Amino acid sequence: MKKIYDIVIIGSGPAGISAAIYAARASLSVIIIEQAVYGGKLSKTYEIENYPGVERISGVELAQKFVDQVKNFNVEIVTGSVNKLEKNEYIHVYTSNGKVFKAKNVIVATGADENKLELENADSFTGRGISYCAVCDGFFYRKKDVVVIGGGNSALEEALYLASICNSVTIIIRRDVFRADKTVVDKILNNPKIKVIYKSLPNRLIIEDDILKGLEIINVDNKEVQTISCAGIFPYIGQSANTSFLDSSILDEKGYIITNPDMSTAIEGIYAAGDVIAKQLRQVVTASNDGAIAANTIINKTH
Repeated sequence: MKKIYDIVIIGSGPAGISAAIYAARASLSVIIIEQAVYGGKLSKTYEIENYPGVERISGVELAQKFVDQVKNFNVEIVTGSVNKLEKNEYIHVYTSNGKVFKAKNVIVATGADENKLELENADSFTGRGISYCAVCDGFFYRKKDVVVIGGGNSALEEALYLASICNSVTIIIRRDVFRADKTVVDKILNNPKIKVIYKSLPNRLIIEDDILKGLEIINVDNKEVQTISCAGIFPYIGQSANTSFLDSSILDEKGYIITNPDMSTAIEGIYAAGDVIAKQLRQVVTASNDGAIAANTIINKTH
C-alpha cells in the first residue's frame, strides 16, 4: 500500500524546512518536495545579517545549515515539480515526473519568483546578458559594468554583491526613494562603485551583433531618454507567487495564498507558509515563523 504521510511539504525554503523540523520532532511522517535547489531562494541570496543569532552569513551557507538540520531528523527530501493537488479521503500530490504522494495534510511553501523584464528580446537574452540571480551569475560579469533594476531589499542586496566583483553598478529605480531598509540604503549610497538613477524605467535593450551592450532608460517625469552601457542587467522588479497548481478559491487577486492566523486555508488539510502567502513582510525569519505555526497547527490537530 502506498505510504500515507502525515504532512507533505512543498518547498524547501525556510518556511518548508521550519515546518519539517517541528513536525519531525513531534514524530509525524514528513516528506519535502522541492522543484529546484534545496534551501529555496536562500541559495540565491548573497548575504544575510538580520537573522537572529547569526551576525552575518551567506544565503548558501544558511540554506545548507537548514537542510542539514532537517536531514538529521530523517526527513526525506525529493526532487519534483508539483502540478496538481487533489483532495479525496486524502490529499493526492501530483508531480510533473509522474509521482503521486498521499498525505493527510499539505503545507504549501513554494515561495515567489522574480518578475521577468518585459522588454523586446528580454527572453532571448536571459542567461546571456540578463540574469535574475546575482549570486548565481555575477561571476560572469567580473570587472564589467552592470545594471540593477529595482529599489527594494533584494535589488540593493544584490547590487552590493555585484559591486564587490564588478567594475561598476548602476541602479535604476522608478521612484525618488528606495523601498529597502535604511541600513542597506546607507551601504548603497556610500559605495563608490554604485550609481543610482532615480525616477526612471527600462525602455529598450541595446543590442549589437547579437550581444547585449546596454540599456536605454526613460525618465518617468520628463520622458528624457538616456543610454547606459553595460554587459549585464539584473532585474528585481517584484515577485509572483508560485501557485499555478492551486485552486483559485484560496488565492487573492495577486495569486498569493490567503491563510488564517494558524496558516490554514479555506480547504481542509491544506496549509501555507512563507513568501507564497498574502502578507506584508517576506523575510527568512517570517517564513520560518509561518512554517513553525503551520506545523504546530497540524501537530495539535493530530495529537
